[in-house]
Amino acid sequence: MNYNFERDLNWLIIRPWIWIPRITYIIYSLLALTINLLIRGSSSNPEVQKNLAKKIFSTLIDLGPCFIKVGQALSTRPDLLRRDWLEELTKLQDNLPAFDHDKAIHIIQTELESNVDNLFEEFPNSPIASASLGQVYKANLYGDYYVAVKVQRPNLEFIIKRDLVLIKILGIISSPILPLNLGVGLGEIIDEFGKSLFEEIDYRKEALNAKRFSKLFNNNPTVTVPKVEDNLSTSKVICTSWIDGIKISNKDELIANSIEPSSIIRTGVISGIRQLLEFGYFHADPHPGNMFALTGNTGDSGHLAYVDFGMMDTISEKDRLTLTEAIVNLINADFYSVALNFQQLGFLNSSQDLEPIVPVLKEVLGGAMDKDVFSFNFKEITNKFSELMFDYPFRVPARFALIIRAVISQEGLALKLDSNFQIVSLAYPYVAKRLLTSDETEMLEILLQVIFNKDGSLRVSRLENLFDVLIKDSDSSNEELLPVASASLKLILGSRGSQIRKNLLLSLIKDEKINISEIKELIKLVKKTFNPKAITSSVIKRINPLYL
Repeated sequence: MNYNFERDLNWLIIRPWIWIPRITYIIYSLLALTINLLIRGSSSNPEVQKNLAKKIFSTLIDLGPCFIKVGQALSTRPDLLRRDWLEELTKLQDNLPAFDHDKAIHIIQTELESNVDNLFEEFPNSPIASASLGQVYKANLYGDYYVAVKVQRPNLEFIIKRDLVLIKILGIISSPILPLNLGVGLGEIIDEFGKSLFEEIDYRKEALNAKRFSKLFNNNPTVTVPKVEDNLSTSKVICTSWIDGIKISNKDELIANSIEPSSIIRTGVISGIRQLLEFGYFHADPHPGNMFALTGNTGDSGHLAYVDFGMMDTISEKDRLTLTEAIVNLINADFYSVALNFQQLGFLNSSQDLEPIVPVLKEVLGGAMDKDVFSFNFKEITNKFSELMFDYPFRVPARFALIIRAVISQEGLALKLDSNFQIVSLAYPYVAKRLLTSDETEMLEILLQVIFNKDGSLRVSRLENLFDVLIKDSDSSNEELLPVASASLKLILGSRGSQIRKNLLLSLIKDEKINISEIKELIKLVKKTFNPKAITSSVIKRINPLYL
């Protein structure tokens, strides 16, 4: 079960009774949609655009699972589609029509080689949810132990294999006349899409993904991952422990169950940031159907459960470090460095002259940062970039499509629970703490680049910026700064901090003279951030609540 265009093309081409009717129907459906878009697409009437978005949605649903997935992929590409159309396409994530229950039972019994009555103590008569590739049942395995049984749609491998070949053929033929701003060939994008789709329909890989994801949060009480029942899982059926939680998109229900929405937001965003910037392995489909709030809290963080691990992705260590550096450069308003980071990540061509790009970044990103460092809205910025990408050489690399999708989904969910949510208010304190405490060589290099300029001088203002973020973080009380101070001191005095010590000394001693003013600034900054009296008072207060 894998994607191979040449193999599947050879298989399909000798079966004209399969591909001729199908390609005729696809062309008819897409042509009707295209004519509709050409006639009404330029309308400035929001209602017209809303109806067009619904037409795109219904057409993709009608064309089947492969096209639904194409729609989901397009929903991550603001450089290709209008943002009001993107809103409608995000609805392709769940609540799709279910397939016949008897067929589902037949697939389960064939795959598991036994009658459902023998496999489960109780099995329902209808699914509890349905998505593009399968549907889910809540079954009683034994006693009080309930499981989620996900069953793949009938003939899915055949349908996807057939449609991917036809989609690529149509894509290659039509790409010269399509006004697309892709940066790479359309055929390459379809190949990448095909590979990921074939991985997603192999539930054995999903089971492995779930286990790998579980290990990442093994010692984290705020994140729950369902247990895979290996003896009830195959390539077309996957059985996991049932998550009895509340959809995180329902704010009223969360509050009714004594769950603070802000605590769930914190867990969801921080776990997402850790997946991207620390683990390099992330859940690429964090929509409301795949995330549930659980009762209970650990400190100021709520308890969150992830489900459905069919769409997972990795990010290279190089990209993770560049993203971390880009976040810091953005906060410091160093837009030339941000442009360089964009180039390193592939959003700009390696031969692109960055000088004309810097003012554009300053206009789009700087405007958001000028309001308040924490008011940065990722989706708003993405929307602005979507308007610029036809005039400037920005591209979205294929490997970043799922990352953008995941981040926008996370932010969108958080904004539904709290309209004042600001993603940077959680992301940047995490980055700042990592920079100030990590002894990883690469993180040290980023820290050196941030706080020292090219001639070796200490940029106290940038160091102050990092410290200010820790103080402004509403969830960072004084005693929580103590481990940061301890780890920072250990880093500077340890063997890995030799370069920091060297640069610091060179910065403070210029032209054989001690830079007294810079030393005073540095001492003042450290005292302001890590106030010994306040930290000690907070620690005692936590130990003894009666302490005044």
